Amino acid sequence: MWELFEPHIYQYVKDNEIWFSPDTGLQLSRCPFLEVEPNQDKEKYTCSIYQSRPEDCRHYPSNIAEMIRDECEMIEVKDLDDFAKAQSKLDDLMEDSRPRRQ
Repeated sequence: MWELFEPHIYQYVKDNEIWFSPDTGLQLSRCPFLEVEPNQDKEKYTCSIYQSRPEDCRHYPSNIAEMIRDECEMIEVKDLDDFAKAQSKLDDLMEDSRPRRQ
């Protein structure tokens, strides 16, 4: 769909993999559409292609460890105290965003 309707996004796709530089063909270390939101006390990011974002982004975050690794702004201190409870809460929140298990 990007190839037809979102060529500005599709230019970052190479061999059905995402986030490659259209200039060099090398894989980028981060999403080119992740932007720092201006005028924030703390660095906060926003997605400039939110409505057209890839499936991986739609399913993020998948687990608490991933949120900690990525320093996700949604992680709370109380989540660090009880991983199992935090993971259960995350699973409930993301239920409609993740693919259905068969």
